[in-house]
Amino acid sequence: MRAEVRKVTAGKEVVTEERCRILEVANDAGDEFVSIALATVAVGMTTALHCLKGISERYLIVAGVGRAELGGNELVEVSVGDVVRIPPETAQRITNIGADDLVFYCICTPPFNQKCYVSLE
Repeated sequence: MRAEVRKVTAGKEVVTEERCRILEVANDAGDEFVSIALATVAVGMTTALHCLKGISERYLIVAGVGRAELGGNELVEVSVGDVVRIPPETAQRITNIGADDLVFYCICTPPFNQKCYVSLE
């Protein structure tokens, strides 16, 4: 890992097939242990049901209100400051149930790569 400051505005936000917008904040050779992306889910939207092979993920909610579904367990309401812990291979999706965008950081260890993404829809 190298010492540096990664500016959130340095990346380019993309609309995904997962029904959210993603801005990669840090997913590069500068840190081989973790990746960080900023996700935005529009009002009323639910992300695609999926899991990540071999990757643990955490959502850190920074704006809005949502309902997280993990591994077929009951739905849990989440809001600013909450951390959602998602073990590898756990089915997951989140719904924006608020009046504004649901925004959260996706923190993955090891770093996310598209090959690990498995659609469950």
